[in-house]
Amino acid sequence: LTHGDRAAWEGTAVLHELVRVMLDGGDPLAALPEALAAVHPDHRERYAFVLGPDWHPGLATEFNGAVWPCLGSAVWALRTTTGFAGAVRAAVDLGGDTDTVAAVTGTLAGARYGQAAIPPEWTAPLHVPLPGF
Repeated sequence: LTHGDRAAWEGTAVLHELVRVMLDGGDPLAALPEALAAVHPDHRERYAFVLGPDWHPGLATEFNGAVWPCLGSAVWALRTTTGFAGAVRAAVDLGGDTDTVAAVTGTLAGARYGQAAIPPEWTAPLHVPLPGF
């Protein structure tokens, strides 16, 4: 909606597919080849590289707010950690566009580990009482 670029649309579609797979109880990493088959051929190789098992954020060739390294970093964080908090912390620790990368990582980690895995101390400040309610 905010980016008129095919690569951004495709990155969003891949993210949504990985979330769908996890919510259905599947392995998002095993679903990557099928998800990438839906990506435009001009972008498939690049997405396959940043989403591959050997990729890490140190290999990024552009700022991590761009779709390629952002999604790659989020998948890397999911792949290299074992819980929601660890994945989000790994994303934030990368620096750069931390809010974007952590939001995408949180989306994936939330789908994998569930709402109960989110540390309560992270959500408590969000429940601010409204006057009159």
